[in-house]
Amino acid sequence: MAALLVLALVLEHGRRRVSTPVYACRVVKSYPHDTKAYTQGLLFRDGRLFEGTGLRGASSVREVDLETGKVLRIHRLEDRYFGEGLALWQDRLVQLTWQSGVGFVYDRDTFVPKGDFSYSGEGWGLTHDGKRLIMSDGTSTLRFLDPETFAVVGSIRVQDGRRPVPRLNELEYLRGEIWANVWQTDRIARIDPETGRVLGWIDLAGLLDRRNPAAAGAEVLNGIAYDADRGRIFVTGKRWPLLFEIEIRPRP
Repeated sequence: MAALLVLALVLEHGRRRVSTPVYACRVVKSYPHDTKAYTQGLLFRDGRLFEGTGLRGASSVREVDLETGKVLRIHRLEDRYFGEGLALWQDRLVQLTWQSGVGFVYDRDTFVPKGDFSYSGEGWGLTHDGKRLIMSDGTSTLRFLDPETFAVVGSIRVQDGRRPVPRLNELEYLRGEIWANVWQTDRIARIDPETGRVLGWIDLAGLLDRRNPAAAGAEVLNGIAYDADRGRIFVTGKRWPLLFEIEIRPRP
């Protein structure tokens, strides 16, 4: 009887799902953000902030002054394209589009178009790990692309325990992890790039004070950028009036 009880306890323990850690944040500083920017991609490199925006007729890639939110340089996409994720590979900016199956490559400093490429399915978020571009398409799968040919060279399925995590959106690679906005939520998933396992969740609910009249048109959280030189993390959302520098900490 004792042996059967021990076996039952072991089986029960095996069925239990270990909770994934959840983190909160502290706002270090806030900066102005263009409330007309339907943020789809965000990145910070070498002291410069770049942003990709969406919506047909309003899509763009832009360089923005962090302190003032002023648009320093902008390239507008043709009205037929809905801009999506943005990544910087060497001296080139790479931008996805949503349902057109085409991505665009620009010179980082001039935004002069340098070419385009095609892919199957939808384009959502884009980042890189120093070797491969990493692309989301609205599902729970992340694709790895060769940054020169844009051919798919691998993929991972993102799961929290055994549960797939769909609607992966804007991406950032930092500190050996892939961070992903989950569309229509206030959470960011911290993902193991080798296994696809969710290592933790960052809960940003309440980050933007929606009682502020300036936030009247603000939509969902979307946009993660990492300043590797200074270890700063920035987040914002679609049509948000502010971009936040945050510090991650355990949730109380």
